[in-house]
Amino acid sequence: MNTDKGLREKHFPSIEKKYGHPIAYWLKLIKEISEQKYPEQVAFLRENHGFSQAHANAVVMFIKGSKSSSKFNSTNDYFQSIDPKQAKTIKSIIKTIRTKYPKLELVIAWNQPMLRNEAGYIFGLGVAKNHILINPWSESALTSHGDKVKDLKVNKHTIAIPNDWKPDPKLLLALVKTRLAELK
Repeated sequence: MNTDKGLREKHFPSIEKKYGHPIAYWLKLIKEISEQKYPEQVAFLRENHGFSQAHANAVVMFIKGSKSSSKFNSTNDYFQSIDPKQAKTIKSIIKTIRTKYPKLELVIAWNQPMLRNEAGYIFGLGVAKNHILINPWSESALTSHGDKVKDLKVNKHTIAIPNDWKPDPKLLLALVKTRLAELK
């Protein structure tokens, strides 16, 4: 699964076109402020030159030696990198969703497992030390299922679940159904 999808250099042609200078110009600018930390370097490009977050990140991280934003070549690589209890819970969540929606594709995006179809991202998962975050990619999915999430911590874009959470099929499928309806 090694592709160039995560390569920072893929942004370079659009950076040159959008911001009017060759990439060597932007790399030189960041090298001149190399003593600054990542957030300041990104802010410099965004505030002074109108860069998007993605373009600023590509330039700054390339200078820092990170040629790719991809950490994992496969979902198996991802699962091996996290706590086994979290991996078991996430795999169970994915299985619950894909049993009802088998055409959803499991991919790694933003270095996390995501389910998507041709219309967009449907459901994402991520881990923290003490919990798993599920992301239905939909504000209305988060707000319209309040009765089903009342015992969970609902954040702005995600729901925090315990690492050993037993998947609630009604909740998961309701979140996915809401997101799919939005994408139609």
